Amino acid sequence: MTEDTRITTTDPPGRVPSTGTDTVVETSALTKRYGDRAAVDAVDMTVRRGEIYGFLGPNGAGKTTTLRMILGLIRPTSGTVRVLGRPAGSREASASTGALIEGPGFFPYLSGRANLRTLARHRGLSDRSVEEVLARVGLVDRGGDAYKSYSLGMKQRLGVAAALLGDPELIVLDEPTNGLDPSGMADMRALIVELARSGHTVILSSHLLGEVQEICDRVGVIANGRLVRESTVSTLLGDAVLKVRGTPVHRVVSIASDLAGENGFEIDGDSVLLDLPPDRVPEVVRALVAEDVDVSSIGPAERTLEDVFFEMTTASTPMKGA
Repeated sequence: MTEDTRITTTDPPGRVPSTGTDTVVETSALTKRYGDRAAVDAVDMTVRRGEIYGFLGPNGAGKTTTLRMILGLIRPTSGTVRVLGRPAGSREASASTGALIEGPGFFPYLSGRANLRTLARHRGLSDRSVEEVLARVGLVDRGGDAYKSYSLGMKQRLGVAAALLGDPELIVLDEPTNGLDPSGMADMRALIVELARSGHTVILSSHLLGEVQEICDRVGVIANGRLVRESTVSTLLGDAVLKVRGTPVHRVVSIASDLAGENGFEIDGDSVLLDLPPDRVPEVVRALVAEDVDVSSIGPAERTLEDVFFEMTTASTPMKGA
């Protein structure tokens, strides 16, 4: 899956012209209740044109329910969803959206190519569009094989190919790398990045936080049905802190308290983390050496998205970011 296989068709049948807005998806107080349980609770979510939006949350947090409401597959109990300036589930919004939700579903005895042709003809698309999406996901050589013979990873690729039929403006992918080997995962990430570069907007639901950190522009984190944070990845990660390893540790702690304040450091195993910017390294080293600390290492320690994710999903207060 490389840029050499990029789809070059424009305005395919069924494609609705863009409204020109910079907001592709907008939800307002979006809520879905099942009896007394709120699966999704007053979610305000915004997805901007041309970005890769990572949608994160623990199992049962409300991710798939939210995506289904965005796609118009289920109705909200209250609140609103607009896709490309139109009501979710409307003919116009649906014609400009492609999706892979909770795994692909195809006729097992038809080939991958035949399955896609069936979908394409139903939507008034040509067989050429099928060949283009097969090339885009790297399945041209296996397109003639029966779907039942596909590995889980190949089934995921075919599901993504189905989502790309018609060159939709918005693409919603629920765990698209599920079942792929490391090489396949890298290819899928490259495809998603290429889609955004070529003007598509992608909502990517994933439990692989490293994957989201690597390719997403912004993320929304949902927990217990509530959107607890929506921000750029860089804002979520925040500034790097200094990580110091030295002996004796109690002297490192004392110096950390002097330089960063009582609440500006924490002990992490055999290291001490200081809430100080990297340009303070020379100052910290001088202070450590002056107190006869044997410094093993010192340098910036960036937080990972996994660190932030677990912090946020244990919090209960919704926050909005940049």
